Amino acid sequence: MGEDSTIQEQAILEDLLRACRRNWGWQVREVVPIKRGWMNLKWRIVTDEGDFLLKQYNRERYKLYAPDDLQFAFEQQSRLHDTGLPCPRPLAHQDRILLESERGERFMVMPFCAGELVPPGRGNTDRMHSLGRATGLMHRLLNDGSIGRAASGPQFRPPAREERLVHWDAVRAQAAAAGRGELVAAIERQRRTTETITLDAFKPLRTGWAHRDLWADNVLFGESKVSAILDFDRLKYDYPPLDMARAILSYALDETLDVLPAEAFVAGYREECSLGEGELTAALQLLWYLESPWWITAEKRVRGTPPERFAKEMEWMATHMERLRERLGHL
Repeated sequence: MGEDSTIQEQAILEDLLRACRRNWGWQVREVVPIKRGWMNLKWRIVTDEGDFLLKQYNRERYKLYAPDDLQFAFEQQSRLHDTGLPCPRPLAHQDRILLESERGERFMVMPFCAGELVPPGRGNTDRMHSLGRATGLMHRLLNDGSIGRAASGPQFRPPAREERLVHWDAVRAQAAAAGRGELVAAIERQRRTTETITLDAFKPLRTGWAHRDLWADNVLFGESKVSAILDFDRLKYDYPPLDMARAILSYALDETLDVLPAEAFVAGYREECSLGEGELTAALQLLWYLESPWWITAEKRVRGTPPERFAKEMEWMATHMERLRERLGHL
């Protein structure tokens, strides 16, 4: 990180701490940066009233959000906390959770949650059972009829196969023109797998309110169970089974997909929410159809970051799509 960036971050932090003192009267004793996430800044702040997470929304990334959608997501997170889901309850000031500082920085604050992150591919059966149950509870509560907000349809509307094939042809041509032969083969695999997909396979999947970012950076665990689900910023009306698929790819896929943690997740999920036979397999296919254009591109990949992990998942899915149902059986 450059010196200018460090100075800028410090100025943002001081601005936000002034807002926290003004809103809640805290005496801040310690501040610890949290280096996780994309573009947004986060800190653990230790105060005379307890420990909190302070999250700043990067001004460029904030343009991707609608403020009312964020406020709605935070309100649902609060409701989920109050009805038993392990997740922090965001703090409000004058009935607003998404706040703005004197210098125009958007931010939110919530209690700091204890627990540890489990690295991708390292979910054991106990933790996956707990995460499956928590995910089922979250879906059941989100879709219990309490939300009166109308939804015009799922957030993701799968494009026609022909449209996606045109996309892969263009990406492959870009990679070839740039001399990136190492990427051409990966792009070609995505294209070949796309040829095997029928959108009819996605029709039985349930629509409803979902978290939409249930991956390894957004779940904290205790010794054997979930201690907190985090980051509800992307909550929207979509396909809840995509949450299941994202969690299972995140935790059960290492060099190959470990079926035992996947089965444990499904067993936990079914304790709270119904799940049709083969629904997980269809959700994994839909997740690949959604995310593969995000992570398989004509550009050189950045090492050691979440995009590298996501690209690995998309490549595994494209390579093993035909055997997915055989591998997962009835799930």
